[in-house]
Amino acid sequence: MNELRLGVDVGGTFTDFVLFRGDREVLLHKRLSTPTDPSIGVIEGLREMAQRHGFRPSELRRIVHGTTVVANALIERRGDPTALITTEGFGDVLEIGREVRYDIYDLSIQNPEPLVPRYRRHEIEERVLADGTVRTSATAGHVDAVLEKLDEAEVRSVAVCLMNAHANDSNERDIAARILAARPDLHLTLSSSIAPEIREYERMSTTVANAYVHPLVDRYLARLTDELAELGFGGTLFIMLSHGGVAAADFVRARPIQLVESGPAAGVEATVYLGRRIQRPDLIAFDMGGTTAKACVIDKGEATYATETEVARMHRFKRGSGMPLKVPSVDMIEIGAGGGSIAHLDHIGLLKVGPMSAGAEPGPAAYGLGGRRPTVTDANLVLGYLNPNNFLGGRMRLDVGAAERAIEENIAKPLAVDKVEAAAGIVGLANENMATATRLYLAERGKDPQGYALVAFGGAGPVHAYRVARTLRIAEVIYPTSAGALSALGFLVAPAAIHFVRSYVSRLDGLDWDRLTGLYLEMREEALAMLANTGVAAKEISYKLLADMRYVGQGHELEVEIDDEQLAVHDNDALAARFEAAYRDLFGMTLAGLPIEALNWRLAAKGPSGEAPSDTAAAEHASREATSAKVGERDIFLPDEKTFRGVSILDRYRLTAGARFQGPAIIEEHESTVVIDGTARIEVDALKNLRVHLAGD
Repeated sequence: MNELRLGVDVGGTFTDFVLFRGDREVLLHKRLSTPTDPSIGVIEGLREMAQRHGFRPSELRRIVHGTTVVANALIERRGDPTALITTEGFGDVLEIGREVRYDIYDLSIQNPEPLVPRYRRHEIEERVLADGTVRTSATAGHVDAVLEKLDEAEVRSVAVCLMNAHANDSNERDIAARILAARPDLHLTLSSSIAPEIREYERMSTTVANAYVHPLVDRYLARLTDELAELGFGGTLFIMLSHGGVAAADFVRARPIQLVESGPAAGVEATVYLGRRIQRPDLIAFDMGGTTAKACVIDKGEATYATETEVARMHRFKRGSGMPLKVPSVDMIEIGAGGGSIAHLDHIGLLKVGPMSAGAEPGPAAYGLGGRRPTVTDANLVLGYLNPNNFLGGRMRLDVGAAERAIEENIAKPLAVDKVEAAAGIVGLANENMATATRLYLAERGKDPQGYALVAFGGAGPVHAYRVARTLRIAEVIYPTSAGALSALGFLVAPAAIHFVRSYVSRLDGLDWDRLTGLYLEMREEALAMLANTGVAAKEISYKLLADMRYVGQGHELEVEIDDEQLAVHDNDALAARFEAAYRDLFGMTLAGLPIEALNWRLAAKGPSGEAPSDTAAAEHASREATSAKVGERDIFLPDEKTFRGVSILDRYRLTAGARFQGPAIIEEHESTVVIDGTARIEVDALKNLRVHLAGD
């Protein structure tokens, strides 16, 4: 079997490619992204990879793609002109938001500007009650009046979000039919299709965001599909969703908001896969690329998930300061800067790193593409951690002088320190910020970092992971093979998966089990149809049933897993016991005697996970002796000694299973560089992952 499968991860700075050739070979490629049109980077990278490794795009049977297009469009406000149609009296929901302030002490608090300005929000006379009863239907005259206003505003996309549409979507469907009959060119998003669950602000925010990026993503996928066809690709294009599953491109075209965490989710799936292979169920995925660093906890072999995410925050690390999106996502939180993040001095002269990024254009000063502001990558280069002649395997040369000048002029001189101290300060601050944010992220979930191993990936992750782990007192860091492009590998091992939700608010003691069973059967039928479209057989699909539950009177819910048996026998007591166990795990107590209610009922369906080829190294001149992998020495800055010292430079491709050596050391591969600037013990495991043991370091 020599089937070709390709994973493509479009990041803010680099686009990564991973090719599985049959079941024995993994091939990697990395190139700068093309932010103005990401499809250019994808197509050019595929051409480069095909020429370099001797295959034709027509031989590819499957491409799985992840992209930052949606997240970037929302952050940079690059969507199409969008209108909102909502119930009379609810046109300002987007601005009112929640009653809770995300920072109660900030007197000049700011919220994100709504994606739809007030003049493009249209209220319509209709009303659905909370129980789903239609009190007032929308008339044709009301809809026609709105259509005239849409024509005047040159709107390309319309969001329809009516109150209580999650309970009965008939009014939304009627309005949609009328609009499409008159304007079939419009992109239309209904809240009952995108976020059919309770909470009007979050539902409206999600619906509007989907409508805002809908035309852009539709054009992007159409263009990418056409360009792939021109190259001869006749296989199937799949897209990674935010929850870590893959779906057919046609499914995504109608629901582009589900791509908002597309790329990061793939890295988490790859970490879960790695954990299974090395039999380590408790891991922290640490993904540091060119723009951001993110973390996700893998607990007992499963990634943590969230039913809501947030984008375009006014304050990077303040939850609630962005646009809420009811999108099932891996719970991967942004914890810091990326390699391209810009170092600067704030208004009182304190050193800061990020959140601004040099991206791919113009990139860090060292790239020689016009960037003049110092970045984390520039600082790593000045400290000797990166080889200027071996970046991307030697395909890209780094300008050490440009990096030094950027740091000297922007940081060192204003602070009256030398360039080395300034560079060490940049890297040290980035590491400390990431460690602190990771500690808080774990503490909020009741986790102790010392119970986990850190898995480092992304282009910059292996450079910084050792120091982050030391600060967190984590005993082991794992550097997977292909660490620099692990997210792209994750696309090819992730299962086809889909998540559904239905709102049905009820106390457990008054639950209508027949209605509930009907909701789950409806969701199963939809899941079966959509997964069949990706080639998954019905017998291969596994289902997970979940419920959002809380004590009556509380404002937030816990997600609780339920099983088919409880559903079949209508077991209220077992459902309540599941909730109380989850509540006790999180809060250490329960509220005895208080009634329990459920708001939303969820179903997660997925097919089987993929497998990576068994041999992922393809080393030349292999030896168990680490000394045989040594390709030279380089002076690097050692933070513990606060000075430069020569350390061994090892070629990762010459290291084989069983090799053991001691830090400090630099291990180089084409897509990333592993920096061990302390005396940790290092070994290569049976799968050729680097395992770094920090105990006693």
